[in-house]
Amino acid sequence: MSVPLLAAVACGGPSRPSPLPVESPVAMKPADPPPPTTPITATTPAKDYPASRREAIVDTLHGVPVPDPYRWLEDETKPEVKDWMKAQDAYTRQRLAALPGRDALAARLTEVFYYDAVGAPTHRHGRFFYSRKHKDKEKTIVYWKQGEHGAEQALLDPNTWSTDGSAGLKGWWPSWDGKYVAYNKSEHNADEATMYVLEVATGKVLADTIPGTRYGGASWTPDNHGFYYTWVPQPSDQVPVADRPGFAELRYHALGSDPARDPIIHEKTGNPQTFLDGYVSMDGHWLFVTIAHGWNSSDVYFKDLRKPQTGWTPLIAGVDANFVVDDFRDVFYVRTNDGAPRYHMFAVDPHHPARDAWKEIVPQGDATLESFSLVGGHLVLNYLRNAASQIEVRDLHGALVRPIDVPLGTASGMIGLPTEDTAYFVYGSYTEPTIIYKTSIKSGKVDEWARVKLPIDTSQFTTEQVRYPSKDGTQITMFLIHRKDAVKNGKQPTLLTGYGGFNVSETPGFSSARAVFLEHGGMIAIPNLRGGGEYGEDWHKGGMLLKKQNVFDDFIAAARWLESSGWTSRDELAIWGGSNGGLLMGAATTQAPQLFKAVVCGVPLLDMIRYTTYGDAKTWIPEYGSADDPAQFKALYAYSPYHHVVDGTSYPAVLMTTAEGDSRVDPLHARKMAAALQAASAGQEQRPILMHQEGRAGHGVGKPASKRADEGADVLTFFAWQLGGLG
Repeated sequence: MSVPLLAAVACGGPSRPSPLPVESPVAMKPADPPPPTTPITATTPAKDYPASRREAIVDTLHGVPVPDPYRWLEDETKPEVKDWMKAQDAYTRQRLAALPGRDALAARLTEVFYYDAVGAPTHRHGRFFYSRKHKDKEKTIVYWKQGEHGAEQALLDPNTWSTDGSAGLKGWWPSWDGKYVAYNKSEHNADEATMYVLEVATGKVLADTIPGTRYGGASWTPDNHGFYYTWVPQPSDQVPVADRPGFAELRYHALGSDPARDPIIHEKTGNPQTFLDGYVSMDGHWLFVTIAHGWNSSDVYFKDLRKPQTGWTPLIAGVDANFVVDDFRDVFYVRTNDGAPRYHMFAVDPHHPARDAWKEIVPQGDATLESFSLVGGHLVLNYLRNAASQIEVRDLHGALVRPIDVPLGTASGMIGLPTEDTAYFVYGSYTEPTIIYKTSIKSGKVDEWARVKLPIDTSQFTTEQVRYPSKDGTQITMFLIHRKDAVKNGKQPTLLTGYGGFNVSETPGFSSARAVFLEHGGMIAIPNLRGGGEYGEDWHKGGMLLKKQNVFDDFIAAARWLESSGWTSRDELAIWGGSNGGLLMGAATTQAPQLFKAVVCGVPLLDMIRYTTYGDAKTWIPEYGSADDPAQFKALYAYSPYHHVVDGTSYPAVLMTTAEGDSRVDPLHARKMAAALQAASAGQEQRPILMHQEGRAGHGVGKPASKRADEGADVLTFFAWQLGGLG
């Protein structure tokens, strides 16, 4: 399915995202922290921006003075901050509304955001569950039918939950007998969620209402009498917002019981840098708990539910690697990067779980093993080679049965059951909207099951992959998507975007808003930056903690290559990123402002000294580090965008976007950075610093189509203005 131009990859939720020969990531020596700017106590000269006063606040950390003149903008409950934000929104709307062409772009985006599509089905005991997007609806609806050819019946319709589209569906999980569906509902499209249970046949919502389920779904027991779920308490004096992940518990809910009395199956870790999750095997024999330490390592524990026992048996703990475990017929199948940065597979006898007893069944290859599924009595392995998908079917001993041919693009892991032959997978690319394929694991037959059809002629676009050297010589791959008739004339309007963190891979996927940019003659450039998972764990670690500067160097090198190769120039180059990608935008803007004409910085993380104070940010310490640690402080302060805004600099035009309900990346980052840039930037009239905070919205997931189209119109109009048109 299409995704909005500003769809932000989540910073704070668990992510487990081919290789080509590349140089090993080079350790970067952190730069010395910048000298402090002189604090100013008077109100910043407003020009015609809303006034932003500066205060003489300076913290001393590890002997280094750290100015923070806009700390007052952290507290969104203060009337002064609310008034400031209203004034910023009004100023931004006034500037954008005055630009020509917005109405036409908004109309085109409305055409391409409203479309018909169907999701891959989930089969449960003769019932099929699937999502369907309608071109006349704001949000996707979940349906069910009895049998593959039964009558379609609506099950969950978020369009009816609120008048403004702010209530959202965050996930849904049918029971094994198909009689019930547990689902997470949120308000204001935020991360916070409450779980409900619906009886499928009658559509009745049961009395089972469980608040505090933002971190997980429902893992149903095979008797269908209840499910395991991850619970987290609401913020309080005893449970500060930033410490909540450490208070997560695995609980069990029996249908019809009082959720307040649900037994605790696994206690909280007490460590806010962890995520806790639990799930039960399909046959009910085994219960697993995973404790993820950021995106870098995980511990796995298990219980045999057929035997009375009080404790948990460790499968793996204290190892600096990630482990993903599934079970079939009392054998554990494990995907891990322990001893293999591109991952390998093991079979484990749960009665002999010691690490040295594990049997390797699929060794590390020259592609990155991104995920696996147990389907149709086989292992289905999803690899990334040069950041594009390859699928293999193997037997349970690891022997290759057959590859599944996939064009250059991204294919999801197989959707199906280990006891059933039929399965589905989802494919898409930068130039091909989503296609769902139905396959037989046994025969290998693959048929197209559903396809998204959009009013876009994608045959006029093409994708190529190039390589370029980063600052330290490491070779970086990059996708270029453009019209087939595009020429290297140094004047190609280009949008450079990226992420570079949390082991998240940038792989080909279709975006309606990006397609409109392409239609108007633009080009999209997407590099596979270090910090991502495209080339295995070494690639990820090459862009985290003390090596985070590598990510920014990779991105800046991409901009320089786009110019030196003859594609574009500074006056035709715009950049965009959200969440961790918003941090990337902030670093690129402050480290190389001369390379870019326009920047869209969405739901960003920008104050890297105080980021752990708010939201879920303590879970990101394993990825970024903490200012409490002297070496990590030095690295963080060396690139923290908010602390590198320099007065009188000719910055590119910036559109800063955030949301008042974002509990993942607090909007304070965008507010403080916007104020600093407005005070420092030269050239306000032609290169303004604009700030927009969306009301009744969260980190970006679950927005109605109308809001996504409107947001896309703002972004494309902003780019068209700054780039002198889109072609």
